[in-house]
Amino acid sequence: MWLIKKLYFAGLKYFILQITVPHNGNSYRVDLNKFHDISIPMGGESGVQAWYLNAPEISPVRDGDFIGEVAQGSSVNFRNIFFNPHAHITHTESMGHIHETIFSVNENLKEHYFITEVISIDPLQVASDRIIGKDQIEKMLAGKRPKALVIRTLPNVENKLAINYSNTNPTYMEWQAAAWLNEIGVEHLLIDTPSVDREQDNGELKAHKAFWGYPDTKRLHCTISEFVFVKDSIPDGTYFMNLQTAPIENDATPSRPILHEMTLID
Repeated sequence: MWLIKKLYFAGLKYFILQITVPHNGNSYRVDLNKFHDISIPMGGESGVQAWYLNAPEISPVRDGDFIGEVAQGSSVNFRNIFFNPHAHITHTESMGHIHETIFSVNENLKEHYFITEVISIDPLQVASDRIIGKDQIEKMLAGKRPKALVIRTLPNVENKLAINYSNTNPTYMEWQAAAWLNEIGVEHLLIDTPSVDREQDNGELKAHKAFWGYPDTKRLHCTISEFVFVKDSIPDGTYFMNLQTAPIENDATPSRPILHEMTLID
C-alpha cells in the first residue's frame, strides 16, 4: 500500500505531494514533485529517426483560404502531425508489435507505477555489432529482480536526442538476455536504442519474442519501451517510475517514463 501525504503552505500556490512506498521490507519516501523525465520529445530541436523514414511532419491544416496558423492570420494554431511511434519518439510497445493480433498498449497496460532499476551497460563489441549481453545485465542487477528495468547504454552521448539511426546498425540486445529478463519476472523493459533487436535480422526479432515469450505465452501486460534517454546526472539505482502512455489503440504509442527518487525512511 502506498501512503499519500499532502503538505500545503498557506498563501503559496504550491504543495508537496509525497507517498510512502514499501519495498523489500523497507519504507521509502517519494516526492512526486521531483522527477526525471527520460523521454525524447518529437519536434523542435530534439528528435530521433529510425527505420528509413523521413522526419515527422507538423504542419498547419490548409483548407481553401484557411491556414491553421496564427502567424498567417488564423485565430488559432490548428496543425496536423504525421509520425511513426517506432521511428520518431520515445514509445512503448506491446506484444501486438510482433503478433498477428494488434494488441494495443492502451488496452493491455493496466498499471502505470513500478519499482524500477536503472542500470548502465557498456555493450560488448562483437565484430561490427555492439550487443547488450545477459551476463552484463545479470552482473549489474546483482540479484535484484525488478518489475521494470531501464538500461542506459554507454557512452551516453548527447546526440542520442537527435540522431538518424537508419543504416547505422545500432546497439541491440542478445536474445538470451531478453529471455533471462522474462525468466526473472521483468515485465517492463526500457532501453535507449531504437530496438532491442538488430536493425537487420531477417525479421527474426529474437529478443522481442524472447521477452514476451512468443509464441508459447501471451504476456500481454508486459511492455518494451525504446528511445528513452537517461541523463548522466541520473545515477544507477532504484526508482519509482510512472510509465505514462498516450491513449492510442495501437501496438505502440508515444510514452513519457518519469522516474522519482526513493529516499529510505529510517
